[in-house]
Amino acid sequence: MTIRAILAIALSLTGASVAQAQDAGMSFFITSANPGNGADLGGLEGADAYCTSLAEAAGVSGKTWAAYLSSSAENARNRIGAGPWANANGVVVAVNVDDLHSENNNVTKETSISESGDVINGRGDNPNRHDILTGSNLDGMLEGNACDDWTSSGEGSAMVGHHDRTGGGDHPTAWNSAHPSRGCSMEALQGTGGDGLFYCFATN
Repeated sequence: MTIRAILAIALSLTGASVAQAQDAGMSFFITSANPGNGADLGGLEGADAYCTSLAEAAGVSGKTWAAYLSSSAENARNRIGAGPWANANGVVVAVNVDDLHSENNNVTKETSISESGDVINGRGDNPNRHDILTGSNLDGMLEGNACDDWTSSGEGSAMVGHHDRTGGGDHPTAWNSAHPSRGCSMEALQGTGGDGLFYCFATN
């Protein structure tokens, strides 16, 4: 084996270990896709499991994941751990729960990326996907019926936030509580600028 070949292998291994270290630090992302049934996520348990499956597919294991979703049983702010939380690029979006729910948070279109590091379409993009399911008010507490606690893909509605911090609703710049969805089906969620996506946070 030539020296050049040995150096090439060494450099590739170094690059791989750096990438793994960066991936392993991810503790926040927006789901790249909906599980497939609108706001029926299989309840909080199903949503958490989906967060875990996406994170592990992206190379992040050994973490406990929770969806930022409120239900009649549990509020979003109480289920996501203590922080801090960083995205797939290592950018910190909030240092703790209070910071996350303050004006100082770093939740933006550029930082609220998917588990694979992709920017999620916002207002002005085609298609618009900026409505992120939360079922929460500005403080991270249950607002509305959250599509029957995330088990309905028909009647009802769920509060959504705008990850790009712009749009319509009572609080258009809120990442977690901009306006209610039109309904709970994929068609209804997409009708107001969403795609049934939600935030995932590592609790450890």
